[in-house]
Amino acid sequence: MTAAVVQENRAEQLKRLRRQMAAVSGAVGSQSPSPQLEARLPIPPMLADVLPEALPRGTVAVLSGARSLPLSMVAAVTAAGGNAAIVGQPDVGLLAAVEMGADLSRLAVIPDAGTDPVEVAAVLMDGMDLVLLGLGGRTVPMTRARAVVARAHQKGCTLLVTDGDWQGASMRLEARVCGYETGAPGFGRIRQVRLDVCARGRAIRRIRAG
Repeated sequence: MTAAVVQENRAEQLKRLRRQMAAVSGAVGSQSPSPQLEARLPIPPMLADVLPEALPRGTVAVLSGARSLPLSMVAAVTAAGGNAAIVGQPDVGLLAAVEMGADLSRLAVIPDAGTDPVEVAAVLMDGMDLVLLGLGGRTVPMTRARAVVARAHQKGCTLLVTDGDWQGASMRLEARVCGYETGAPGFGRIRQVRLDVCARGRAIRRIRAG
């Protein structure tokens, strides 16, 4: 499912977004979420050693570096029966997400979030398990972040932030491509990307993941 938000005044934009999310909720409401989503969200295998436990609901994490990291997290959640949204990333690679196992029937995409993508993400938290937010180079100050974090906790929605900074984020993950695997040595289509993932915000060690 794909949704788009046009440029308009803030009140009309939010009204339109809520109508779109009502349609999304109706489309996925008949599907039963996985029991493992009740308290924590699943993570991709590449993060199994970085995050010994799955992501607790309400977490706000800043992601930087390789784009395959946030896509893999969206794929893990939707594949397990959760609902996710991608906001403010018009060039997101949905094909790559599908190849990672994402269920597009459980994914809403808002490529153009207008002038206030943070507000759009906050609205989407009602009914979503995970929201991936592209800030377009913006920095969200602590004063604004607190209200959104409180809503994330209230709704049990995890927020992943890319392309910007979120002051006071409880977790920061940085991924760097460190290698590739192809069908034949040195030739063929890339089958897998190996990432070097560095995490901060907990007692987490740096690892190499594939």
